[in-house]
Amino acid sequence: MSVAADIAIGLVALLHACFLVLEMALWDKPFGRRVFRTTADFAAASKQLAANQGLYNGFLAAGLVWGLALGEPGLDVKIFFLACVIVAGVFGAVTVNRYILFVQALPAIVALALLLD
Repeated sequence: MSVAADIAIGLVALLHACFLVLEMALWDKPFGRRVFRTTADFAAASKQLAANQGLYNGFLAAGLVWGLALGEPGLDVKIFFLACVIVAGVFGAVTVNRYILFVQALPAIVALALLLD
């Protein structure tokens, strides 16, 4: 496994940690509403759903960090969690906004390609 793959995986994990913060803590704040382009009313009504989604993103980040911490033996863990991120990104792109494909799935696809190279 390459250093480039581990760096890419670390960046994907960092992205998902940021998603956790945005969705769990900042969803109904002005910054979070700007990022997700929502109104104050929508943010207030969907705050608990966003927090739940943020928790899942935190689990994805934790899984990727776990894989990195395992080093070579963590290959299968890294593949699994990158695949989860890709599936979530594709699903989000199809059901919510195509932009999610580029923000979530594409970085994971690049990381997976580097990992399997």
